[in-house]
Amino acid sequence: MVCYTMKNKSKQKSGSNVSVDIFGCLRFFFYLKTERRMYMVELITNVNSAVNGFVWGVPMLVLLVGTGILMTVLTKFFQLSHIGHWFQNTVGGIFHDKHVTKHTEAGDQSISQFQSLCTALAATIGTGNIVGVASALVAGGPGAIFWMWIVAFFGMMTNYSENVLGIYFRRRNSKGEWSGGAMYYLMDGLGSYKGCKQIGAVLAVLFSAFCLLASFGIGNMSQVNSIAANMTSAFSIPATVTGIVLVIIGALVIVGGLKRIAAVTEKLVPFMAIAYVIGALVIFFANINHVSAVFTAIFKGAFGLRAVGGGIVGSGVKLALTWGMKRGVFSNEAGLGSSVMVHSSSNVKEPVRQGMWGIFEVFADTMVVCTLTAFAVLSSGLIDLDTGAVLVDVSGSALVGQAFATVFGSFGPAFIAIAILLFAFSTVLGWSHYGSKACEYLFGTKSTIVYKIAFVLMIFIGCTMNLGLAWDLSDTFNGLMAIPNLIGVIALSPVVMKITKNYVARIIKKEDAKPMLSVFPEIQEEQEKAM
Repeated sequence: MVCYTMKNKSKQKSGSNVSVDIFGCLRFFFYLKTERRMYMVELITNVNSAVNGFVWGVPMLVLLVGTGILMTVLTKFFQLSHIGHWFQNTVGGIFHDKHVTKHTEAGDQSISQFQSLCTALAATIGTGNIVGVASALVAGGPGAIFWMWIVAFFGMMTNYSENVLGIYFRRRNSKGEWSGGAMYYLMDGLGSYKGCKQIGAVLAVLFSAFCLLASFGIGNMSQVNSIAANMTSAFSIPATVTGIVLVIIGALVIVGGLKRIAAVTEKLVPFMAIAYVIGALVIFFANINHVSAVFTAIFKGAFGLRAVGGGIVGSGVKLALTWGMKRGVFSNEAGLGSSVMVHSSSNVKEPVRQGMWGIFEVFADTMVVCTLTAFAVLSSGLIDLDTGAVLVDVSGSALVGQAFATVFGSFGPAFIAIAILLFAFSTVLGWSHYGSKACEYLFGTKSTIVYKIAFVLMIFIGCTMNLGLAWDLSDTFNGLMAIPNLIGVIALSPVVMKITKNYVARIIKKEDAKPMLSVFPEIQEEQEKAM
């Protein structure tokens, strides 16, 4: 109608006015496109909110914590009863066992145990340890940290079980690389049960699809968006420049495959983790007189003995519980079935040995890094410990930056910006492997190069676009990944219990028994000969 009227008017006016009519039509066309785009965004937002409310509601809480409790009981509290053993054979082994850190030969496509841990930690230690903890404190109060600990304690055995199953059901692909993960123990483990072949196959495909989608969200765009925002805020570096630099570095590392990713992460992760822990420890000792008040606020907030932000007590418990759970899982990823894909690439022979690295991974991520972040914020005076109310008009990484500024001055926010740069980019590197393995399972080994190129290009998009919806979607895919994975872990819990019992009998009790190394006879025989 608009174009028709203007066209008729143009017949009575000079030709110069025709251009005005064309621009009018174009404006109307773009108006319609904008309206349609807004409608689609609103529709996606509403659908995502509904799905998110389900996957992070009571069913997910029961499934996540319940699985961790089940595996803890079935393994006789392995994370506590054998704490000395798994510490000695994980982080302790770095200093006395050369097999833990020794690189594989050029023709061997597997990576060392330490490299697998660093690549897994690269993906887990990310913005969730800074932004996630701050978000949990703002929305759920100090009590959210207690529920992060609870989820992490039981999550240790969930992660352990994933790794044990990952090693036990792994296989080699056409390139000679180890391929393992939830999709394989769903297909070959759950699928081996009577009447469950199709169920296992369908759940394996669903897990891979959710992982593929999540890799572009939680594993890419959400991370680099945080990097770009912090680089702009702290150093006035345009998002476009940040995007170009990250794309170049990402392409050099990611397209080179797992061994190149592992070579980078085994150097990057220890450096960034130690640097951040040292910075947080400085704040800890500077505010050591607040330790008692901080931990009192955490425990009282967790059980509703104080309201959150001045709200009613009941809602405070619910918020603390919900946000502690969500951000805890977002940070350590126990139950998602993600890190097992890189742990399965380790040159380890014993499933339980790699399982112990899973325990340490959750311990380092949540019990150490997240706890230190929480203490830095809670001891800085930026949050009222009596009510949980935030006393400053900032949130996310800016809140943590201000907490560090109370001790380090103007260097504090810059330190957090650099930490987010390293944490988030290392997460991108780790998740590129997860998505690659999911793509390989769905479309074959040759498809992974297409995925890697697309993944690298999405880094630039993530840096330069407003991704509020992308962050929400990644949160949903987080939960969706966990559902098929945890079904597999629960169904195969007798297998985990049997493998653990076999390991304890042979290695700890020194009994004579045949090792359980692989479900496939040819791999079992190969690994036995290599031991």
